[in-house]
Amino acid sequence: MNQVDLKEAITKGETSLGIEFGSTRIKAVLIDRRFETIASGSFEWENRLKDGYWTYNQEDIITGLQTAYREMKQEVERNYGVTLRIVGSIGFSAMMHGYMAFDSAGDLLVPFRTWRNATTGAAARELTDLFQFNIPERWSIAHLYQAILNQEEHMPRIDFVTTLAGYIHWLMTGNKVIGIGDASGIFPIDESTHNYHPTMVKQFDELTAAKGYSWKLEELLPKVYLAGEQAGELTVAGAAILDPAGELQSGVPLCPPEGDAGTGMVATNSVKKRTGNISVGTSVFAMIVLEKELSKVYPEIDMVTTPNGSPVGMVHANNCSSDLNAWMGLFREFSEAMGYNADSGKLFSVLLNKALEADPDGGGLLSYGYLSGENITGIEKGRPLFVRSPESNFNLANFMRTHLFTAFGALRLGMDILTENEQVAIDSILAHGGLFKTPVVGQKALAAALNVPISVMSTAGEGGAWGMALLASYMTDKDQEESLDEFLEQKVFKDAEGQEIVPDTTDVDGFQVFIKRYYAGLAIEQAAVDHLLENGRN
Repeated sequence: MNQVDLKEAITKGETSLGIEFGSTRIKAVLIDRRFETIASGSFEWENRLKDGYWTYNQEDIITGLQTAYREMKQEVERNYGVTLRIVGSIGFSAMMHGYMAFDSAGDLLVPFRTWRNATTGAAARELTDLFQFNIPERWSIAHLYQAILNQEEHMPRIDFVTTLAGYIHWLMTGNKVIGIGDASGIFPIDESTHNYHPTMVKQFDELTAAKGYSWKLEELLPKVYLAGEQAGELTVAGAAILDPAGELQSGVPLCPPEGDAGTGMVATNSVKKRTGNISVGTSVFAMIVLEKELSKVYPEIDMVTTPNGSPVGMVHANNCSSDLNAWMGLFREFSEAMGYNADSGKLFSVLLNKALEADPDGGGLLSYGYLSGENITGIEKGRPLFVRSPESNFNLANFMRTHLFTAFGALRLGMDILTENEQVAIDSILAHGGLFKTPVVGQKALAAALNVPISVMSTAGEGGAWGMALLASYMTDKDQEESLDEFLEQKVFKDAEGQEIVPDTTDVDGFQVFIKRYYAGLAIEQAAVDHLLENGRN
């Protein structure tokens, strides 16, 4: 589309906007009717450990939302000479899971508790036993029940429980709703009804009846919507929050708010059965769309859904790139101390590519990038650890390969359950996330870790905000009876280019050596945590 046509499309509102609250960045992406990005904006943020909980400040949520939108709007004005006043459709997404509890006045009762917290173990175990369905510690229902077990004082006053995406959508529309993909990280979903599982809802109410609360579970939870359905309109108040300049018009239709897992599936065209995608960021998770239910309950596997309600086996590791990013920051400090200011892109490119020169197994080095607890491997507290023996080959190349390999260590454990124990068939896996902005190296490491071909599309760097914009576009632009997978396959990705990397035998063998060391060393990691706790440094 040429500049004149784009300007006209923007003026007429023939666009879709997606805004996603990621773990380190809030990003806004505006796309045209060809699903290409017109403009984007972002806001960098970080969670913080406060009073024993990983959280984000409520003021930062609003500031970040407005900053990302403003930057996107300014880019539109700068590139096309148009003041953005109308958008065709909007969608909001965010990190799945976590706990945002509000009273009847709409006030947040406790600071937002994110997916990163490993504080709900007792609740998760009890609910898993009760439901005979895996309830991970990250899930909203685990947070809610743990607060009940803890006899937290806010429990009698709860009126509404939702996720971050659901909260933003509520602010924008006044509607307490949620997309089914995000809902599946709140409470188990019944595939036949596309709603919260009624038997399990009843079991939960019976479990908590003796507490004497005035509420029932379904009264607290947001209403579930499927992709393609309209979930409200931008109110005057919502428009004023999003665009304090007062130039954005209200009345814009909004699609159901979704979790980052769902937008990742959409952004990689991975909503069909036997397809999968892997999202790499602060955490790493693999989503495999299943043909049938698993044979039993696995604590390492979350059962969630696609944005259109198909069952998905999800392997979610709490830790991926955070420790790697911290080391990159250290190398940046060294570079600046030497008088050389390297931009982030070059720094990552140079250091990551050193991993291609490494020994296949990383030279005997060992690392655990556990900035937070890791549920899959049973580590409760975040304690990043790097160790080496006198016999290890300690150089920069091996150091970088080790940190790439360890980023996928916990993920590998869960994937082995799906592929080996359950014989889950996977036709294709697509990966996305900032790590893949540096070509080849991250893709090769992931292919070695899982021993499967890994594809990265040219759109991989667009991420979840783009995927959310696609869901907003699907709501308004789909043909009658057109399914989400048809819309993606036949319209969005029909001409998409990508690069597939097949596992290299040497890399696979090297990762096998590394992962044996990784699993054997978990006792070292746990011993280090125990030692620190015994000395009062928790």
